[in-house]
Amino acid sequence: MAFFTSDYLNFFKELAANNNKEWFDANRKRYETVVRDPFKAFITLLIEELARRDDSIGISAKDAIFRINRDIRFSKDKTPYKLQNSAIISKEGRKNKNYPGIYLEFGPERFAFYGGIYMPDSKQTLKVRSFFKKHASELQSLLSDKNFKNNFGEIHGEKSKRIPKELQEAAIAQPLIMNKQWYYYKYLPPEIILGDDLLETILDLDAKSGPVKEFLIRAIC
Repeated sequence: MAFFTSDYLNFFKELAANNNKEWFDANRKRYETVVRDPFKAFITLLIEELARRDDSIGISAKDAIFRINRDIRFSKDKTPYKLQNSAIISKEGRKNKNYPGIYLEFGPERFAFYGGIYMPDSKQTLKVRSFFKKHASELQSLLSDKNFKNNFGEIHGEKSKRIPKELQEAAIAQPLIMNKQWYYYKYLPPEIILGDDLLETILDLDAKSGPVKEFLIRAIC
């Protein structure tokens, strides 16, 4: 079944040209009807489906969904609203952006599916790197799996110029030890958001990235 109408995407397209409080207030009811409420209903259902696979997921939609308001305190861009909906579905939801789960963005430019570890602190970074060193062959096997490789390609992330001496030799064989982020993603055309198979698409991507996600959970926890 389809969860969103074309007005979902149209709302964000119009918001892009009118990103101000006056326009948003005039269109608030429309936002609630075609954007906020359908997204909340969809995320609620998706959480239920993912919890069947992982009983550690006990969050609600409000624990997963990010606000549409942008944090403009330290940004040169002072437009007040985001141009997509987003949510993190994991054991801890959006309160812990480093616990590996699913990060989704639904917007008029694309559908985006992300997973991995994005902003670890120094202790977490060292823990992940050490885990990669200890389990290097398992990691390489997971990344070479056709389900992961054909859908996500590889693990991305910024790299450090220097790492602890005891990890340097291992990093020659496994360059991901140099990373200070470890994430993967897949982009699809925005029309997928309006389709009947949106839920199935996300569940399929979760299944195909699942072994890597579980490995990263072990690495950071």
